[in-house]
Amino acid sequence: MSNKTIVITRPSGQARQLSEALQVSLRNSGFTFESIPKIISLPLLTIAPKGDDLLVEQIATALQTADLAIFVSPNAIECTMRLLECSWQELSNKPVPIGVMGGSSMAALKNHGIGLESKPAKVILPQNNTQWDSEGLWTELQSLHWDWPTKKVIIFKGEGGRDWLADTLKNAGAQVEAFSVYARVPLDLNSATWNEIHEIELAKSLWLLTSSEAVRYLGQAKLPLDLATAICPHHNIADAAKQIGFGEVFTCEPGDEALIAASQAWLSI
Repeated sequence: MSNKTIVITRPSGQARQLSEALQVSLRNSGFTFESIPKIISLPLLTIAPKGDDLLVEQIATALQTADLAIFVSPNAIECTMRLLECSWQELSNKPVPIGVMGGSSMAALKNHGIGLESKPAKVILPQNNTQWDSEGLWTELQSLHWDWPTKKVIIFKGEGGRDWLADTLKNAGAQVEAFSVYARVPLDLNSATWNEIHEIELAKSLWLLTSSEAVRYLGQAKLPLDLATAICPHHNIADAAKQIGFGEVFTCEPGDEALIAASQAWLSI
């Protein structure tokens, strides 16, 4: 096995999917057992879904009069649909249009049959994948030419996180109601999960970073990251990686395919 290491920092379930896809892609590209890198999962944050009856009632009531529902991430989609335990079209007398910020969220919607109905709910996604973020979704929403002071927008999110889109919608005159449907629980710095990280050669490690919040938490581990390389699918994440001291930071397009392609490029160096 290669002495290079790839560290995936997503929550466990999502990390497993990326790890498996990466290994398949490497084998298909001609990597042998001797040349394939070690792939380590370091789930810096665990997604803890919320689940109380009052929250369900509040969401169901809000959706009855909503003009738009925005999911900030695939986690927001999974946790909301698990919480509500019914199809999207059952939640309102009219199909509520949905806004998402990236391809992973589109895939999560399809996993729940959203957008695939006989009369599908409208799904709004930034057309350019280099703009798969809050700013890109706002640009897409502006092209609808809605009269925002007459609109009610529901945002499904995790605790904390960026409020830029909610603030922007409010400034445009929209009525905005945000629901936190999950919490992010940091990995205990004393967890045995870190042991494998302490054993790797950081100068030959590539870190796949997909969350600014997770990156900021990683900074608390006080690792000599100036020796390591990071790949980030967004400039905000890349900025956070630089701030905590990564030696080399590269930015790729959003999506797992781009992360895998960038990983292969690093391995070929």
